[in-house]
Amino acid sequence: MLRKQRFYYVYILSSLSGTLYTGITNSLYRRTLQHKGKETPGFTSRYGVDRLVYYETFHDVRAAIRREKEIKGWTRKKKTALIEASNPKWKDLAEGWGEEVPPPSWSLKAPRTD
Repeated sequence: MLRKQRFYYVYILSSLSGTLYTGITNSLYRRTLQHKGKETPGFTSRYGVDRLVYYETFHDVRAAIRREKEIKGWTRKKKTALIEASNPKWKDLAEGWGEEVPPPSWSLKAPRTD
């Protein structure tokens, strides 16, 4: 029986003022929306850290945990260089996630039956 491939993500969030947070999750989409919605009390909700500025994907949870610990041990300067290497403008990579899609301005007509 085949096992479903799992993915793990190490991510860095930023506030508008530049406060950084590094975390790990198995659902980047869900976890990012939790941060944006301030669903969990703590550091990120207290300091408005909700902009996804960097992430890496792993197949092995142990490798992801090692990488998270590695990045957390870095200086701010080194974390900034990592982010800017792939996201120089610090764009929110999750911009628009979770927003409702407006209904289309057009509609389908029933097929003719003649």
